[in-house]
Amino acid sequence: MPWTPNLSVGIDPIDEQHKTWFEKAEKLFEAGQKNQAKEYVGELLDFLESYTKKHFADEENYMQRIRYPQYAEQKAAHTGFITQLEKLRKDYQTSGGNILVILNANQMVIEWLTKHISNMDKKIGEYAKTLK
Repeated sequence: MPWTPNLSVGIDPIDEQHKTWFEKAEKLFEAGQKNQAKEYVGELLDFLESYTKKHFADEENYMQRIRYPQYAEQKAAHTGFITQLEKLRKDYQTSGGNILVILNANQMVIEWLTKHISNMDKKIGEYAKTLK
């Protein structure tokens, strides 16, 4: 599941952060193919927890700077993702990393990376172009 140019938002710092997310997702899928996903999910959750919060803060600051009209919708989506992530971490810790938690991690990452970026983040770039 590599990052492709059609997922570009058109804002370099945001695109670079998204690329890093895709790299981590690729490693998760590779670990799954090698039956090492159980070990890697913990690492992925640690990464997502810290990196996602930084990315969301950067993205939200950018949206506020350009007075993005759909900021509240984006902020709500970010908050929802953080809530999902926290639930996934708890599930992972209590289950000891069973296959269902690993599948949920895969699903959550895929959906977020493809749907959120394609449907919501690209609109930030489109709006930013209108300001130039």
